[in-house]
Amino acid sequence: MNITRFGARGSERPAIITPDGQRRDCSSLVRDWDGASLANQAVEGLRAMPAERLLALPPVPPEERWASCVARPGKVVCVGLNYADHAAEAKLPVPSEPILFMKATTAVCGPYDDVQMPPAATKLDWEVELGVIIGQEARHLSSLAAATACIAGYCVVHDVSERAFQIERGGQWTKGKSCDTFCPVGPWCRSADAMPDVQALDMRLSVNGIRRQNGSTRTMIFPPAFLVQYISGFMTLEPGDLISTGTPPGVAMGMAVPQWLQRGDVVELEIDGLGRQCQRIA
Repeated sequence: MNITRFGARGSERPAIITPDGQRRDCSSLVRDWDGASLANQAVEGLRAMPAERLLALPPVPPEERWASCVARPGKVVCVGLNYADHAAEAKLPVPSEPILFMKATTAVCGPYDDVQMPPAATKLDWEVELGVIIGQEARHLSSLAAATACIAGYCVVHDVSERAFQIERGGQWTKGKSCDTFCPVGPWCRSADAMPDVQALDMRLSVNGIRRQNGSTRTMIFPPAFLVQYISGFMTLEPGDLISTGTPPGVAMGMAVPQWLQRGDVVELEIDGLGRQCQRIA
């Protein structure tokens, strides 16, 4: 099942995407796609309903804004250098353990919202990433099977990055990752049971129609279940939390002459089976 949200900022409502491709308002059945609903297995409850009941839910008008597919998470945990070919591009060794950093939850926005370029930004970069949505509390997990059971679903995440803030302002990655709108999420979250092999997904990103990233989760060093288990040893993952699992090669920082994002640029990104995002740099 694919879940999503719609509506103006601060007034978002939950929806599902039915097999006919229509967004349908499910706010009569679910309060919101937040941690509480995920923990209470609301997705499973809807999936068990007769198809005709779901198709009878009111359609969402096409002009309605696509919001982040889950409500603002309690935390956004990101993984750096998690693709072997991206590590090579960055001329950095493949890490022996996952590199973790945080992104402010205020950075989360919808998949088609404008990315707001901070006034002081000079090196704005793009990164298409596979997102993992947590569905059950994860703390000191002892197996990959237990970690897999804690995953509610998967989505597209754009890990927008300001490299000068990240690298030249004290080496604090979180500084360059946390500006408002630096974490578009969606357009939908596909439930884990409906996903094909998450380590065989093609990923693409274009800037102004020019392909910049063309990768695959096949080159991911630490796969999603391992990351959930690993992170649970350092912090409790709660329902609704988001893990952004790293990016394949092709970022601006890896170019011989970086072509940083500028105001007016349009970034389009997608992952097989998880939909497409599009943002204008504003």
